[in-house]
Amino acid sequence: MQPNITLRPEHPRDYPEIADMVLRSFKEGTNYSDGTGPVALIEEIRGGPYYIPELSFVAELDGCMVGHFLFSKFPLSPTAQGGHNGDTRAGIVMLAPVAVHADYLRRGIGQIMLRLGIERVKAKGYRGITVEGNYQFYNSVGFVTSSEYGIYPTSGRPLEDARYMMCQECYTGALKGIGGYIVYDMYQNA
Repeated sequence: MQPNITLRPEHPRDYPEIADMVLRSFKEGTNYSDGTGPVALIEEIRGGPYYIPELSFVAELDGCMVGHFLFSKFPLSPTAQGGHNGDTRAGIVMLAPVAVHADYLRRGIGQIMLRLGIERVKAKGYRGITVEGNYQFYNSVGFVTSSEYGIYPTSGRPLEDARYMMCQECYTGALKGIGGYIVYDMYQNA
């Protein structure tokens, strides 16, 4: 039986609990992060022009916070060196970071909450979603290697294995002819 997960937009009053949950999720659930980087990324996104409050979610089970994730506007760069100039007209959002409460890991909550969130992104009319992470997990919720759409990584884990950088179309043909590069310094240049 699947847990009855509900989503709601995050509120400023949630921020301390979200930070604690994300820290624990990454520290206890991964072998590559103590959670401080993901918490810093969340704060950086919230403080910048690419933040989308209505697509920054808290997942709840029986009224308790069991997950958090957000989608932010993400301009693709025309070159691997950057140069996106903050242009978000392509309608691409990035999913990052994603955290499930450490007490609820490996119960299918991540898949359920992401499927619900992806439906909301589609309903808002965006063209596509990018994500960097465990391709075995993200492939299970509809993501494919981003190079299939002409979208390429410029740093991080994807350079070790291209399958770490993924995309998902929000409707058939939505990413046709888009192309570009994922350059993470775009937040610093905002």
